Amino acid sequence: MARPSNKKKLVTDSILFILEKSIDGYLAFDDFIHNPMLSRERLRKSELSRIMEALRKQGLVELLNDEELSFRLTDSGRDRALWKKMQIGDEKWDGKWRLVIWDVPEKRRAARDLLRYKLKQLGFKQWQQSVWASKVNCTKLLRDFIKKVGIADWVMVMESDNVGV
Repeated sequence: MARPSNKKKLVTDSILFILEKSIDGYLAFDDFIHNPMLSRERLRKSELSRIMEALRKQGLVELLNDEELSFRLTDSGRDRALWKKMQIGDEKWDGKWRLVIWDVPEKRRAARDLLRYKLKQLGFKQWQQSVWASKVNCTKLLRDFIKKVGIADWVMVMESDNVGV
């Protein structure tokens, strides 16, 4: 399988970032053409169409309205956008720590392991056995994940700008 060109990868990541920053991760196709992040790439509509279709097939965006060609970021797309932002590391820290505290029972071990994997993926660091912390703004994503996995009764996610001794 051929590796995507740097331009295509940059445009793909830019689209995910744009959708992640938009309200509810929703934008119409024409809004992309006039977005400053993409306009410097001088994209043709046909090229943007191919990239959006590829993102849709990968499950990263979904087409909301076929007539006005509006797209929304999926949970997988939001995960990927956040992961890319963490790798780039250029987003300024908002001064808030994200803390996750849990006591998931042994009978839900698989879900507990999945939570630990997700926390590592999101850049969390372990402070104590069941206490993890991060500076990454991913509280909503993490809470949605916890509900989806069905462990909300045993997990607490907090944001605080006052963490210390």
